[in-house]
Amino acid sequence: MTLRKSLWAAAAGLTAGAVLALRRSMARPADPAAADRWLTVTINRSPADIQADKLPTPLQEYGDRIETRIRPAPGDRGTEVAVRLKDVPSDALSVPARLTGQDPRQDLRRSLREAKALLEAGEVLLPDTPPTTHDTPGGKLVGLLSRRAGGEGVL
Repeated sequence: MTLRKSLWAAAAGLTAGAVLALRRSMARPADPAAADRWLTVTINRSPADIQADKLPTPLQEYGDRIETRIRPAPGDRGTEVAVRLKDVPSDALSVPARLTGQDPRQDLRRSLREAKALLEAGEVLLPDTPPTTHDTPGGKLVGLLSRRAGGEGVL
C-alpha cells in the first residue's frame, strides 16, 4: 500500500513540476537582451583579495570571451563577481538549446559557481555518489531535479 502512495506522490510531484514549467515558459516571453545579463555571485572575501587578472581556472579558461566586473558587495558582505559572455549566438538562447544543455551561459554559470567555491573553500565540493543505496520513487524525482539543476544551478 505504501508503494502505491509513493507512486501517486511522485506522479503528483511530476505533474506539478510540469505545470509550473509550462506556466513559467508561457509567462516570460523570450527576452532579446537575455544575452546581456550579468551572472553574479557574492564571495565571502575582501574585494582586495580578488583581482580580475587572477581569477580561478574555471573563469580564466574563458579568456577574452567574457567581461568581468568586481565590486564590494552591499553591506560589507564580501565581494560581488559578475561575468557575462561578450558574444552569444542568437540560436543558443532558445528554449530547446537550454533544455539540451547547449546554451553557453549554462557553462559560464557553472564556471562561476566553481570559481566561487575555489575562492571561498579552496576546492569544489561535490555531493557523495550514490546518495543512497535504495532507489525509491522519491529519490528518482530528486535525482531528476538535481540533474536538471546541474546545468544552471536552478530548477
